[in-house]
Amino acid sequence: MDSIINFWININSMKKTILMIALSAITNLIAQQQQDSTLVKEIPTIKNNVFQQRQEINTLTKKLNNQIYKIREQSKTISTLQNENKSLTASINSLSQLIQTNSQNIATNSNELGTKIQETSQRADTQIAQLDNSVEKNRLYWIIATLVTLLLGGLIYWLLGKRINSSKIDVETQIRNTKASLEEESVKLDNKLLEVLETQLKLKQEESKSQPNISNEKADHSLALKVADEIVRMQKNISRMDTNIKGLKPLEKGIERIQANFAANGYEMVNLLNNEYDERMNIDVINFVEDDTLESGKKIISKIIKPQVNFNGILIQRAQVEVSQN
Repeated sequence: MDSIINFWININSMKKTILMIALSAITNLIAQQQQDSTLVKEIPTIKNNVFQQRQEINTLTKKLNNQIYKIREQSKTISTLQNENKSLTASINSLSQLIQTNSQNIATNSNELGTKIQETSQRADTQIAQLDNSVEKNRLYWIIATLVTLLLGGLIYWLLGKRINSSKIDVETQIRNTKASLEEESVKLDNKLLEVLETQLKLKQEESKSQPNISNEKADHSLALKVADEIVRMQKNISRMDTNIKGLKPLEKGIERIQANFAANGYEMVNLLNNEYDERMNIDVINFVEDDTLESGKKIISKIIKPQVNFNGILIQRAQVEVSQN
């Protein structure tokens, strides 16, 4: 870098020397040609050219100085970069050494790890083989135990099912027998009640014969209405009983006799059961029950709670019924 600077300085000195020689030659030329009027006239032009050249030389000198300054600054920068390069080179060398050391450690660890993995794999294979043998034995034991358990469970289930069925049959038989016994007892009581009601109706009939001119408004219908309610109750019970119940047929005959007695004395029990319900009917609906088996919008009188009773064609008791509808 210093040689470049010295080169530019030498060039500047040579330019100055050349300029001085030129000026000297020009001066001598002017002195020699003072007598020549033609040359005298050209002297101002020459001087002007010399002046311009001096200005150009000064300008070039300034540019040269600037270039020299920049070159020095760049030299400093280059020196700084060279120092940094040396530091980086040292760091790279250190890192390279560290990488080499780590590579060696990794290679050593890999070899050790590979050896340990191989040993572990061999031990695992041995243990797995032993475990497979143990599992096979345990599986056989479990299969045998499961089969024995299933057989015992099936046997116990069969025995329990047989016992439950036997108990169920016994319970159902007992329930049927109890129900039949209760129904027979109920039939006996209803037959006795019919006898009492028939006796009371006969007495009431004889009383009515002794007082033939009593009007409907003054007549006492309480016994007749009580008998009508009991007949409805008995008919409802009979509809749910087995036809083989002891005493059932005498009960049905007794009900027919009372109904005939009713008719002979001017009483009528209107049969509304299973008739289609009409809101214009002169009856009391106690309850409406939903029945999906009926046609849509249809209403049927499905239960008689109290019967409708007429005396000589005049209503003396409104029916109380239950209506099924869909």
